[in-house]
Amino acid sequence: MRAEFDDNLITGNEMIDSQHRELIDRINSLLIACEKEDAAEEAAEMLKYLSDYVNFHFEAEEKFQEEIGYPGIKEHKAKHAEFKQTVGALEMMLGHTNSPRFTSLVQNQVIDWLYTHIKGFDRSVAEYRFIRENPYRL
Repeated sequence: MRAEFDDNLITGNEMIDSQHRELIDRINSLLIACEKEDAAEEAAEMLKYLSDYVNFHFEAEEKFQEEIGYPGIKEHKAKHAEFKQTVGALEMMLGHTNSPRFTSLVQNQVIDWLYTHIKGFDRSVAEYRFIRENPYRL
């Protein structure tokens, strides 16, 4: 299963949406590397690339939330920390990147987490921003 950015993942924030697209591309690159025989080095590079991008993206999201005064930032940061732990668990399994367990972890814990997070947490940030900027449109 590959991750796919579709209309259900659009938050309406161009910066965040473009970063989500890039994040999904990086997850898919990791999955492709995991499917190859003897590609542990390539998978390790893709995982490092993904880890670095996750940190960059979460930092940008949290800065944006601070700028708009988002009241749920504490919970949002906790969810980000949860995801970083998952990526850390993947890094601990690097010697087994072409195993079904590793691939399943990427598919079930990374992709599913990301979809749930974007559709729930990230969309609520976008909605908060919209309501804050358009109080008379309710």
